[in-house]
Amino acid sequence: MRRLWPRGLRARLLVAFTLVTVLGAAAAAWSSAGSASSSLVESTQRRLTETIAGQITAIAPELTYPPDQEALDRLRGAVGDDTLVTYGTAASASGSATSLLTPELRAAVRSRARLVTQRITAEARPWLLVGMPVVITAPDGKRTPSGVEVYAVRDLSAVEQQVGDLTRTAGITTALTLPVTALLALLAARGVLRPVRRLRDTARRLAAGDLGARSEPRGADELAELTVTINEMAESVQTSMAAMRQMQADARRFAADVSHELRTPLSTLTAVMEVLSAAADGMEPDARESARLAITETARLVRLVEDLMEVSRFDAGTAQLHLEDVDVPTAVRDCLRARGWLGRIELDAPAAAVLRLDRRRLDVIVANLVGNALRHGAPPVRVRVRVSEEDLSVVVTDRGPGLPREVLPHVFDRFYKADAARTRTPGSGLGLAIARENAQLHGGELTAGNDEGGGARFVLRLPREEAR
Repeated sequence: MRRLWPRGLRARLLVAFTLVTVLGAAAAAWSSAGSASSSLVESTQRRLTETIAGQITAIAPELTYPPDQEALDRLRGAVGDDTLVTYGTAASASGSATSLLTPELRAAVRSRARLVTQRITAEARPWLLVGMPVVITAPDGKRTPSGVEVYAVRDLSAVEQQVGDLTRTAGITTALTLPVTALLALLAARGVLRPVRRLRDTARRLAAGDLGARSEPRGADELAELTVTINEMAESVQTSMAAMRQMQADARRFAADVSHELRTPLSTLTAVMEVLSAAADGMEPDARESARLAITETARLVRLVEDLMEVSRFDAGTAQLHLEDVDVPTAVRDCLRARGWLGRIELDAPAAAVLRLDRRRLDVIVANLVGNALRHGAPPVRVRVRVSEEDLSVVVTDRGPGLPREVLPHVFDRFYKADAARTRTPGSGLGLAIARENAQLHGGELTAGNDEGGGARFVLRLPREEAR
């Protein structure tokens, strides 16, 4: 039934409206036909019984009592065909239909001493049986049965035909209401769905980012109230989004301004730290430990500021590629050697694979992926470079615990760290976000997941057409 029921709102309205109207019209038509049929049968029965009673009443005073055979024949002739008149054992009958008279009718006439009727169906036809005793009225008004009983049989086929005509008329009337009902249903559905379509179009515009989309409420019904509510919701969302964009812009501008302002003092501080690092070996143990801590934290602060400045360039849309022909396996090997990782990494790369890309940004991507695997994964850490007709891929895997399911959606979020206890780790929480931005700047993608053998798996894909 669920599959058969139409799914569209227009179809449901049409079906429901048509069903209700047709069922109502059918019920009214059949009720009227039934009432008319009952009235027709009752009026015909009343007319026939009154006619028979009148005929008997008119001839009864002319009869002699007790009646002889001639009197019974006169009475039977006055009533008409298909009539039986009895008096004791004497009888006068005409027509074969008198054989339909039932014992129940005769018993009722004798016991009640008044006119009795009965409807039966015989030979596939309806019949009306009428029985009436002849009563003698004395001068003082006293009525006594004469013993004469008159029975008449009347065919109701004509009445049944009229009832059938009424039924067919009711069916035709119901059928004729169907196209009218369908037309009315279409008009009603159109009137109901027009504001619904306007709301749908407004919702689509809102979903597409047009927060200024509104629907004009018309009328004072529930749909108009819904339109007002949706407009108020859209206004609230637009206000909230505007405030959020302003806050994001302020935050980005603040980070960019702070990063820019910190470059000069950090450059000075870095130079001081280099001098301090050279002199640290001659210090007392406590002072040497403090100096090394200051040097480490200063280097961490410098990397954080550099990452913030890089992110601000991505947000401002000012990040640019400096393209050159780069042998990717050689660039990856140089990245690992420069950081002292070459002996700790299993590198699997072809002899040569030249692409046109930004060497510095490729170095940033590889350094972030490998550094992340060394810090949070477990050996062996593998780097595989593969080239196909469509793209070049750099796959970094480790054999650590892998990425938990709840962490995967947030791996590339800025400042996200899966373990709250690692807030003091060297990473800024921006490395993977910057790596993905650099991949997208090249027209590629960077994805994260778990390797089939266990451990995290990061895949960098760069399209080869970008290298031409």
